[in-house]
Amino acid sequence: MATHSADRAGVTARGGTAVSGWTVFAAVMMIFGGVMAIFQGIAAIAEDDVFVNTKNFTFQWSLTGWGWLHLILGIVVALAGVALFNGATWARVVGIALAGLSMIANFAWLPWYPFWAAALIVIDGFVIWALCVGPGRDARTG
Repeated sequence: MATHSADRAGVTARGGTAVSGWTVFAAVMMIFGGVMAIFQGIAAIAEDDVFVNTKNFTFQWSLTGWGWLHLILGIVVALAGVALFNGATWARVVGIALAGLSMIANFAWLPWYPFWAAALIVIDGFVIWALCVGPGRDARTG
């Protein structure tokens, strides 16, 4: 019974930090969003016919340039999502920063693939919210 109350306080029986439900949610969503960004980057690097080629838009990168940006950012976001399962504070801060960068990159990506970019913006918004809720929220409400 003591282990159960210790888990609720945020400490496991082994002495490590327990990961809250919101942190697990954020980690899973970061991994999912990172994998989606990786696929998005691979498709853009391959110059797939899925993307719309817009002219006279503010962000005049080539499709290949955007592809490399999304590929690298997707890999880093997915790795940060995996790091969140440890419950480290640095992983939460890095996760918030990377989800913010991913939101900005996908906002700029809207003219090329609006549905996919909007879906990733929403996922990144939920990730930021879940990471900002705080690790002790589950213990206080339960």
